[in-house]
Amino acid sequence: MAENYLEACPKIKIFASVGTHPQPFDRLLRQLDSIAGKRRQEIFAQTGNSNYKPLRFPFKDFLDAKEYDDKMQWCDLVISHGGAGTIINALLKKKPLVIVPRMQRFNEHTNDHQVDLAMALDAKGKAICVKEIRNLGKAVEMAVGFKQALTSERAGLIREIKLFLQRVELSARERR
Repeated sequence: MAENYLEACPKIKIFASVGTHPQPFDRLLRQLDSIAGKRRQEIFAQTGNSNYKPLRFPFKDFLDAKEYDDKMQWCDLVISHGGAGTIINALLKKKPLVIVPRMQRFNEHTNDHQVDLAMALDAKGKAICVKEIRNLGKAVEMAVGFKQALTSERAGLIREIKLFLQRVELSARERR
């Protein structure tokens, strides 16, 4: 049924960003490649330091500020790693947001702080969190028509994200 619904919808423009973290995020890019072309969508990805190079959609390793802003403006949906920069930009631009957090067990990050942030945003109705990569296609379908729960708490949420990141950074420094 969802497939038929998406067939009737206009093409969805998706901007995927894996950020600039030095560890690759091939797991997300491979899954995006596997769902590309199965739905009415146009995908562009910023692939960062990933080793995997998508076969079914255009990409660029890194974007300058203007390119990034242009892609954020162009898209109907953002798929992001759990990095605060992309998350904040998507929230400020009121873009439907699917977050696929980098995970330590896949050597995508040094810890799992992105999982905590993504789950908190999902619980608040700000984004859709994808912990199991096989559920990415379903999350994209759910994101069609997804409206973020944006209220007057937006400034508070951004403040909470910044405080969370400061605590993570402090914790990392203390472990060194």
